[in-house]
This record gives sequence, structure tokens and C-alpha cells, in this order.
Amino acid sequence: MVFSSPLFLFVYLPAVIAGYFIAPKSWRNAVLLLASMAFYAVGAGFYTVVLLWCVMWNYVFARKIEGSDGDARRFWVVSGVMGNVIPLLVYKYCGFAVQTLNELLVFWGSCPFPLPRFFLPAGISFFTFQGISYLLDVYWRGVPACRSLLGFALYKSFFPQLIAGPIVRYKDLAAMLGAREVSLEGLERGLVRFGFGLGKKVLLADNLGRTCDAIFSLGVHEMSTPMAWVGALCYAFQIFFDFSGYSDMAIGLGEVFGLRLPENFRNPYRAESMTDFWRRWHISLSTWFRDYLYIPLGGNRYGAVRTGRNLILVFFLCGLWHGAANTFIVWGLYHGALLLIERLLKQRWGWAP
Repeated sequence: MVFSSPLFLFVYLPAVIAGYFIAPKSWRNAVLLLASMAFYAVGAGFYTVVLLWCVMWNYVFARKIEGSDGDARRFWVVSGVMGNVIPLLVYKYCGFAVQTLNELLVFWGSCPFPLPRFFLPAGISFFTFQGISYLLDVYWRGVPACRSLLGFALYKSFFPQLIAGPIVRYKDLAAMLGAREVSLEGLERGLVRFGFGLGKKVLLADNLGRTCDAIFSLGVHEMSTPMAWVGALCYAFQIFFDFSGYSDMAIGLGEVFGLRLPENFRNPYRAESMTDFWRRWHISLSTWFRDYLYIPLGGNRYGAVRTGRNLILVFFLCGLWHGAANTFIVWGLYHGALLLIERLLKQRWGWAP
């Protein structure tokens, strides 16, 4: 179920809002949890068990991490993180890995393996990263482990951000899961923000998408240089309005239910450099990679070589996170290389945009 579908707009959302505001305060988390599971099950069906597995796994392992020290604490956090990563590897990357191996085998004259086919559970990249961040925050003693299974399940499955983000950290919602203010003013602000995002998605992104699809479907000899530029610009704005529109809708729906989700875009096409761009584009993802991978690897604290290695590794994985294909790997490495070049220019020649 997508936010712009008639089923969501005219059946699901009004029913959930009505049920939420009618329900006693002590039942509201349960209402949202049931609504979120129903939302996910419409598209995922049986594979809703993957989301439920992720909820239970992280709830249990966070309690184990919090209650242990030393080697036992490290064992529980490593095991907990692996329990998040393995389903993502199986469902999203197993087919790509086998396909890549088969290409090498064919090149060497060997027989390829059968290509596995897996259903990709919607939003698995987002709720996997949520689980990892939660376990690491508990391990680093940044937040206490959640005691309420109901509250934690709502954090993991809250439907506005479940499919397309933003990637929400537990510490940002922890206090609001227990008690929050819900008002008609918040309902109004949230619905206005939701409507703004819906307009970006339906009126702008979808129409731009049809234009660039028509242009990119042309053959090389049919496409002029100006037309190619029009297609490229349409695509650039399509992906921005589509993704930022979904983020606006998620943030607006969060406000409807009294949960403040983090901003995910901040005028990225006004950025003055690639470094600035990644501070403005998909902010929840870029800060996730910064806080849970780049800084733990050493960040920029151990010289230019290790800084370059860390940047390239982070953006290699960022590309893979966006999609299981060689094109996404190249895209990630390209962005990592641009950031590295900017850093070198700034350090050696004082260049700054």
C-alpha cells in the first residue's frame, strides 16, 4: 500500500486517524501498532514475519546487551547486529552475489549456479538499519534498552516511516512512545505537511517520471543533445520530489499521531559542494553511515590514507544499500571519490566552494 493510492487515502488513513483519536490514551500505541502491521501485511503478506522477527530479535538482544559486561556484552552486540544483517543479505543481496559469481564462472568456462529468487520484503533496508542503530546505541550506553515490547514494536513498525524512511533512531522517539501530546492543531499541521508531500509525489515526481521515461526510451540516434539534457534534469528532479515527497508525507503523518520524525531533506540542490550535498540529501541515511560506520572506523582521525579508505568504504556500502546492482556500486564509489577529492583540495590548497 503506497501513500498515494486511493485505498490508503480514502479508506486506511481516515479509519486509522478516527480509531486513534477515539481510543483512550492507554490504547493508542496498540491502535498504531495494529494499523502499522496491517499496513505492512497488505503488501508483504507472509513476509511480515521478517518484520516481526526483527522486532523480537532486537528487543531481546538489547536487553541482553544492557545486562552484560566485557566479552559477554561484545558477544551479544555482535550476534544482535548479525541477526539484523543476515536477513538483509539473504533477501536483498543473495541473488546479486550469485549472479556476479556466475558471470565469473562463465568467463572461466565453468557452469553457473542456479539463480535464487527471493521476495524482497518492503522497507527491509530501513528497518534493518533501525535495528542496528538501536543495538549499538544500547551497547554504547547512549540509550537504555526499551522495557515495553509494545512501545518497541511500534518504534520498529510505525507505518509512516516503515517503507521509505526517514531512518528513525530509538533515542529520537523513546520519550514520545511513552507519552505525547496529540491535538487538533497537530492533526492540522500534519495533514498539511502530508498534503504538501503528496503533491510533490503525484503532481511533480510522477509527471516528471513519465517525461524522462519517454526520453530515455528513445534510441541513441533519435535523441538530441538538448533532449538528453531535458531527460537528465527531469530525472534529477523526479527522484528529489519523489523521495522528499515521501519524507514529507511520513513526517506529516508522524505529527498527526504526536510523533516527531527527523527531517530528511534540506534543499539539497542548493548545496555548494558534494560534501554539502550529503549534509542535505537523505540526511537520516548519511548521518547513520557517519555515526555507525565512518566514525567507528576512525573517521578522519588517523591520517589521509585511512580517511580515504573510510570514505570509499562508506560510499561503497551506501551504493549497495540503495540497490543490489553494479550500477549502484559505481554510483557509490563515484560519490566517495568526489568527497575524497574535495577533502584533498581543501587540505592541500585551501580550496573551498
